[in-house]
Amino acid sequence: MTSPADLQAQADALHWYHTIDLGNGVVTKGDSAQDDGAGILPDVAGRSVLDIGAWDGKYSFLAERAGAARVVALDHYAWGVDFAARGVYWAECIQSGVLPDHSRDETDFWQSDLPGRRGFELAKAALGSKVEPLVADFQTVDLAEIGPFDVVLYLGVLYHMKEPLTCLERVRAVTKEVAVVETEAVHLQGHEGEVLLQFHAGSSLRTDFGNWYVPTIDALHNLCRAAGFSEVRTVVGPPPPPPLHATSDSARQRLARRIGGLRAPAPSPPPPPSAPSANYRAVVHAFP
Repeated sequence: MTSPADLQAQADALHWYHTIDLGNGVVTKGDSAQDDGAGILPDVAGRSVLDIGAWDGKYSFLAERAGAARVVALDHYAWGVDFAARGVYWAECIQSGVLPDHSRDETDFWQSDLPGRRGFELAKAALGSKVEPLVADFQTVDLAEIGPFDVVLYLGVLYHMKEPLTCLERVRAVTKEVAVVETEAVHLQGHEGEVLLQFHAGSSLRTDFGNWYVPTIDALHNLCRAAGFSEVRTVVGPPPPPPLHATSDSARQRLARRIGGLRAPAPSPPPPPSAPSANYRAVVHAFP
């Protein structure tokens, strides 16, 4: 039986994206902080769940722990691409000012032994999980071979896709009850309600050439509806607006109030907003 110290050592020897509690004080050191799923995942008890772009499987395991009857963790990109080698290539592209050839991801930088799946397998074994791994490219796999699922998780994938509407149409095709879509999103202060997509044809978003479209929350709703979902509910929306800073009264206004003999002039209107943007992680539930 593996001791917690040995398990932690095994986990520390791998690269993780997800932070996963493996029990007995053993926690993986993920690159990114993620939500624990509370309030984001729908009720999955007794339901089938497909986790598209599962990577280390954090949300697959959370769904299983929440009582899902069956969970399939689908990935191929995060499991097979040599990110270190690709990172060197991307750095060269940034330095030379050219866009990378993304087709090299599955040729020059592809590792058929799927080293990126080792974290998933370690976590699966440590948790005694029955989550089923499926190596497939969701953009090209025959959806009839996958079959429909009650709940489909599409977390942290959409903004990496060159054709977001086409991808959401494929998500809709395998969703029976609800799809959970989580994506990088943008909020434009003073332009609430705008249906817009930011396009990043380069490394402008976190120096990542793999980031493409970043929607406003209204654009995300429209994309889901255009993909065939009949209802879309915001679970995590834009951040609250910044607090208004009160301007100080002029000496004349203060004197006017003190003596009551002068009428204080109306304050000047604030300048029009310059639409500062704030990026955040949006989450919606989309229903067929």
